Amino acid sequence: MALINLPDFSGELLSEFAARKTERVDTPVIQPAEPFLDIAGEDLRRRIFMTESETGASLCLRPEFTIPVCLRHIESATGTPKRYSYLGEVFRQRREGGNEFYQAGIEDLGDINIAAADARAIGDAIGVLARVVPGKHLSVTLGDQAVFEAVVQALGLPLGWQKRLIHAFGNMSQLEALLANLVSPQSVTGLSDEIAHLIAADDEPALVAHIDATMQATGYSTNASRSPLEIARRLKEKLILSETRLDDAAYRVLEEFLSLNVPLINASAALAGFADAAGLKLGNALARFDGRVAALANAGVDLGLIDYRAAFGRPLDYYTGLVFEIGVQGTSAVLAGGGRFDRLMTFLGAKERIPAVGFSLWLDRIEAERAA
Repeated sequence: MALINLPDFSGELLSEFAARKTERVDTPVIQPAEPFLDIAGEDLRRRIFMTESETGASLCLRPEFTIPVCLRHIESATGTPKRYSYLGEVFRQRREGGNEFYQAGIEDLGDINIAAADARAIGDAIGVLARVVPGKHLSVTLGDQAVFEAVVQALGLPLGWQKRLIHAFGNMSQLEALLANLVSPQSVTGLSDEIAHLIAADDEPALVAHIDATMQATGYSTNASRSPLEIARRLKEKLILSETRLDDAAYRVLEEFLSLNVPLINASAALAGFADAAGLKLGNALARFDGRVAALANAGVDLGLIDYRAAFGRPLDYYTGLVFEIGVQGTSAVLAGGGRFDRLMTFLGAKERIPAVGFSLWLDRIEAERAA
């Protein structure tokens, strides 16, 4: 169902995908909405087009390919490692205008050599773009969610705060707002005296019983999405988080980390120096980062094209480690973007953990760059 014309370089893309030994797949335009609503993240959820089946099931127009390709892999019970490629329309509201456009890309599932697979994804994206925008000077921005998570964990914040900060990774305005709340905590308001007393007394059974009685009396319990126990524990967590303060030294450590922006060739030394100066143990995360840099060099990728930015993330919740975007030097348009999503397959129903990495290409932006 082609509603807009395929770009004239589509054949070149398919040739590149074939040369990289991928299996081309297609997925239905109408998709179950639940995986996108639950997994893809707030940024995408706001922009998808929803509908319903005859039975009332929530459906949507395909807003991206990664989740549909992964679902197809699980449903077909195909073994791994497996490399898929795709080219087709996606439908979502775009900030720059338009609701439908073509995407293409590669999803690399099941390769247990994480560093090599990460390097291959970046190398493939650079190689494909070099073919379809020849003569352009590409630039790559690389981030690593796993390194950020390791820094947050090493600071010893409560788990609830760790989750909040990690969820905001890549969204600097949201992250800065959370850090401001950590530096100057805001007290929880709106709690009744009895609930505040029960939370302060750490009397969970009495708190659950009080919430249950209130829900029964108001009739709310028939439509509640959370049980009294879940509500009680969320209230306790909210109170604990509101009383947590990030001391000035820890705040400066996070600020320093988020300000790191260096050529990738210098990034391992910069991260090691940061960790040593801050007294943080980031062992495994830094080892994986170093392994990826070595794998990129071994794969022949020009490290001079790549900058590491510690605060860089991408607005999809399923990323777990590497994230990257590629554009043309001197322009702001992102032509390709991707990363690692090791938890996604089990979230979608895979019976075992399947490591995964991939990237997407924005074909209309590539077309505009070819015409420039």
